[in-house]
Amino acid sequence: MADGKTSMIEGLQKAIQSERDGHSFYMMAANSTEDLKGKDVFATLAKEELDHMQFLTAQYDSLLKTGKPDRSAKLGPRADLSGGFPIFSDGIRARIKQANFEMSALSIGIRLELDAMKFYQSQSKAADDPEVKGFYAELADWESGHYHALLKQQEVLKEDYWSAGGFSPF
Repeated sequence: MADGKTSMIEGLQKAIQSERDGHSFYMMAANSTEDLKGKDVFATLAKEELDHMQFLTAQYDSLLKTGKPDRSAKLGPRADLSGGFPIFSDGIRARIKQANFEMSALSIGIRLELDAMKFYQSQSKAADDPEVKGFYAELADWESGHYHALLKQQEVLKEDYWSAGGFSPF
């Protein structure tokens, strides 16, 4: 039992740090992009990462104090990241040649979200406690939504960005 609890504590510590890193990254992105929709979406993503961190911290504290997850802790609402331009406004195309930061932010965000999604999936699979299994599965699904929105935005802009930059891989 002690090994299972230690493993859950270590998993929660990694998850909390990952969400803290995500929050910091998205705040930096919100403060750095010139795209107004991008500022808003990155700030929203930062808020969601902070919410995840607070949820995971409640789970961590509960596990240390009681040996069980906190069933009363809840995750907040999810942002709607659907649409053809889920992260930036369509206007970013007009300045795509200068959108180096935004394209880098998409790439970094994609990597962060993919890593988080895979980590949460593995934690859900490894968990014995149904509550822990469930909240990790929910977080994996949430991060999957972030990942797919960022990836979709990158795909929509990639050809224009490459063309404007004179990059032709073929």
